[in-house]
Amino acid sequence: MSRPKAIVCLSGGMDSTVCATLAARDYDSFGLHFSYGQRTQARELRAAREVAKAVGLRELMELETDLFRRIGGSALTDMSIAVPYAAPEKLGDSSQRQGGDVPVTYVPFRNAHFLSAAVSWAEVLGAKTVFIGAVEQDSSGYPDCRPAYYEAFNELIRIGTKQGDIAVVTPLITLRKHEIVRLGVELGAPLHVSWSCYSGETEACGVCESCDLRLQAFAAAGVVDPILYAPRGKAQDHTSAR
Repeated sequence: MSRPKAIVCLSGGMDSTVCATLAARDYDSFGLHFSYGQRTQARELRAAREVAKAVGLRELMELETDLFRRIGGSALTDMSIAVPYAAPEKLGDSSQRQGGDVPVTYVPFRNAHFLSAAVSWAEVLGAKTVFIGAVEQDSSGYPDCRPAYYEAFNELIRIGTKQGDIAVVTPLITLRKHEIVRLGVELGAPLHVSWSCYSGETEACGVCESCDLRLQAFAAAGVVDPILYAPRGKAQDHTSAR
């Protein structure tokens, strides 16, 4: 029997990997990956391709835009802005990141661009569901990772598409990072090919906020993170050179 179709926004990170595994389990799923001038663009694309193959996505559409690189304003796309690293005394403590300002790794209104492309493709394919691995808790405080953001976007889809019946779903949004790791292990998600580091492409640095959150999550879940990390001293030497 044929299954319903879904689009999956697939960055190649831990959360999107688990999200893609969920989607592929229940839907005839198509992945969408954006290269947008981010520091680890090539490494993320490689991860997305490996995840897509491992979970059995029907297709991975690879899109590229230089918009975010050209407008700048984010440490991920603007080489003049250094990627921040968690201070040694704050490593392993996500509570110290709660609240406060939105970090410089936020890419302005990025997820709206990703979702717009996904919804456009969904209309053509006849897919009614768009998956994105947004997470609110244990995150960096990005405004486009909040439930209200997706509620508003779904209203936009209802008003602005032909049938108005496509929905963006965020199955991980209320989970803590360690719960996502556990879910990924239960699902058999290919976490070993996922990539989360903001700056490293051969080895994950282990000290950027994304790496720190990931390492905390695996530790709290009692699972060994399967990706390769740079030795702490080497990573810190690398970051001090930025």
